[in-house]
Amino acid sequence: MTTETLIEAPKSRFQRISNLLLAICLGVMAVAVFVNVVLRYGFGSGVPASEELSRLLFVWMVFIGATAAYPAGEHMAFTSLVGLLKNQPRLMLAMTIFIRLLVLLGCALIGWGAWQQVVVGLDSHSVVLNYPTALLPLPAFLCATAIGLMALFEIINRTPLDLGHGAEVE
Repeated sequence: MTTETLIEAPKSRFQRISNLLLAICLGVMAVAVFVNVVLRYGFGSGVPASEELSRLLFVWMVFIGATAAYPAGEHMAFTSLVGLLKNQPRLMLAMTIFIRLLVLLGCALIGWGAWQQVVVGLDSHSVVLNYPTALLPLPAFLCATAIGLMALFEIINRTPLDLGHGAEVE
């Protein structure tokens, strides 16, 4: 078994799990909103928890998607300048490490701020469903942690930047 196969198997499993979680969030949101709309317009009453549940699931869905997009190379990238360094391996390696360090810095800042909001939210609860409001910033913390760990492993393994789209001008 090659190293590439060992790396691809967890990525594939991670993608399947994240896609499943995204589908569950989207499905529950769609059903909750649909039922609420039908009840409001058809019977003059709605389910108050529908809006809160949809908001919570939407926040989780956004950050699960952001986490899943990182290893797939689907985040926005400005690769036109870095693409010019393809023929200079040392400079390309230095730029790759610099970019990944910037990703780590961004993840640290987002994670720190999100964690502070989680701590603040532990003492308060949502109005209708009564869940701790710490559940709203928690996915941002988990996303920043996951992407930070992936970037750290890419630095350690010296994973090259993905310039698969031909380093088009963006």
